[in-house]
Amino acid sequence: MLSDKSRQQDFPRLANRTYLNTAAESVPPLCVEGALDRYWLDKLDGMDGREAHFQTVEDCREVTSRLLNMTPSEVSFCSCSSEACNMLYHALQLQAGDEVVLNDLDFPSGATPWLSPDARSDVRLWKSVDGVLRVTDLVTLVNERTRLVHLSLISFVNGHRIPMASVVELVRQEAPRAILSVDITQALGRVELDVDDADFLVSSTHKWALGIHGGGIVGIRKARAVELSVRMGGWLNIENAFDSDRFERVVYRKGAPGYSIGMPSFAPLYALNGSLRYLENIGVARIAAHADPLVVALHEGLCNRGIDPMCPVQKNISTGIVAVTHERSEEIHKAFVRENIHAMVHMGRIRFAIHGYNTQDDVDHALSVLDQSLN
Repeated sequence: MLSDKSRQQDFPRLANRTYLNTAAESVPPLCVEGALDRYWLDKLDGMDGREAHFQTVEDCREVTSRLLNMTPSEVSFCSCSSEACNMLYHALQLQAGDEVVLNDLDFPSGATPWLSPDARSDVRLWKSVDGVLRVTDLVTLVNERTRLVHLSLISFVNGHRIPMASVVELVRQEAPRAILSVDITQALGRVELDVDDADFLVSSTHKWALGIHGGGIVGIRKARAVELSVRMGGWLNIENAFDSDRFERVVYRKGAPGYSIGMPSFAPLYALNGSLRYLENIGVARIAAHADPLVVALHEGLCNRGIDPMCPVQKNISTGIVAVTHERSEEIHKAFVRENIHAMVHMGRIRFAIHGYNTQDDVDHALSVLDQSLN
């Protein structure tokens, strides 16, 4: 990653491929394979392997908390980001008259819990304009009834990055009761985070974080632990699960630990522990410094061909995604497949994603094949 030598060594499956689809699915480094091998060896020890399993969870919690700039007690894990958002829904227990602010650049898992038929709260939609969520448009949507503002730091749709400082200032001033929930799935491991003032963080593990499926990251600030506690059946999330009074009352763990309700999915956490330590060792700032210019080059290359990206280039603002719409998207997709270029094509949208393992050659190849397919 970041150099030809390390790329070949750590990501051998990228040889002879132009992989621009990390926003959907990453190619993990070989150290993740090693982590899964360790999980398997520990699993072969049966019950004796449990100590290593739970120690790895704690090791993963430690490195995750550093990357989130949180304490280990503020971080926990579940099966996926969708599960985390649904548990947040149950934790808040919103009532009639409460308001939730969503936006039209967000992933479905962050919006659909509050759109369910039994949701009592009212939803207010922050609509994008020309691919951008303008803070000035948020002003009229937040007020003293707002209980939740949920957004993605970087949109999966087009790569737009939320101006967090401005959003935080507005929400704290106009909606002091609101929980600020931020999905960092399209950011963690790729850009330096600026979410220290968010109350609730959630992320998948199989994208820029370079892990595998089956894991979800939850971060809850200590000051909001009681308010965001989940009251769901389980055992790992229960303080008195095996005490003598366990059939008389339930004492829930507060904050992030309560979002791990049962036996952890150990294999994804072995993988995440390996991948995040790999990213931490390289340094997210170095990854952004390497990959951001490639994003700008791709953006400019598309514009030079008369293809306007869905989101204007945000110079000096780190994001890994460039997306366009094109009436000949399926034709372009077929050309990409022939030339072993991997990008997301869905409903006329072509999305490119650039991580630390990408190169200028990847950008040039994609643009060259794009030219060939449209000529």
